[in-house]
Amino acid sequence: MTGQGQSPHDGLTDREREIARAYANGDNYHRIAERLHIAPSTVRTHLAAIYRKLGVSSKIELHKVLEGSPPVRHARDDTAALVSELALSLEESVSRERALGEVLRIISRSDGDVDKVIAAVLGYALELCDAEFGLLLEYSSQDGFRARYSRGIPAPFAHWFADQGAFHPGPQTGIGRLAATREVVNIADVCAEEIYRRGDPLRDATVELGGARSFTAIPMLAGERLIGAFTIYRQRLRPFDAKSLELARMFADQSVIAIENARLVSEARARA
Repeated sequence: MTGQGQSPHDGLTDREREIARAYANGDNYHRIAERLHIAPSTVRTHLAAIYRKLGVSSKIELHKVLEGSPPVRHARDDTAALVSELALSLEESVSRERALGEVLRIISRSDGDVDKVIAAVLGYALELCDAEFGLLLEYSSQDGFRARYSRGIPAPFAHWFADQGAFHPGPQTGIGRLAATREVVNIADVCAEEIYRRGDPLRDATVELGGARSFTAIPMLAGERLIGAFTIYRQRLRPFDAKSLELARMFADQSVIAIENARLVSEARARA
């Protein structure tokens, strides 16, 4: 029972209190992580501990406890851990559905404004996949790849892509493998592959200018035609799991829809 003059959340650390208030007030993992200079996965780990300590099972309950309501205490630690994990997983599922719905809404109202759509898609992808930065590279068989859109990319890495313009990546790079196979490429540790030890301009820039460690690239296909690559990066060694890859595929598909819609709108206007 909470003693007189004691806050119901005094059991939290200073960092946990900061994260709890930010999350209860509407911030997502990614915004909290950016502000505190930590990984989104670390924010989630803190939130699981917060939910467990306070015995809450929703963001609404968390807000109430932070405003002074007494926390609910579970008799067993394993029960509290299970409740916290299920609660966060449910909230993440709701966030995914809302994000995909919002992207579809933006696409439907974009009137061919692909820049606005891709900015939203990349933002949601980074948030829901717990990634620090992302790129959308356009592709043509003649010119190769060109970095067209980015979100959160470190400035030196962005400048490197700008200097390259259109380029054909080496066959052993992640993008090169994607171009050859039209399959998802998921690299657990970009520093551990032979191509990095041997030296390759794109891989060297990815590690040394982008600070990336784990990476995935999703082919963007319009029918059988490769039109680009949707890539997201984590700056800590934390491979993308099946759930993250599924989300990345969804956002890559939405990007294809946006780009193809923009092409159709442009063609229709040219005929008018």
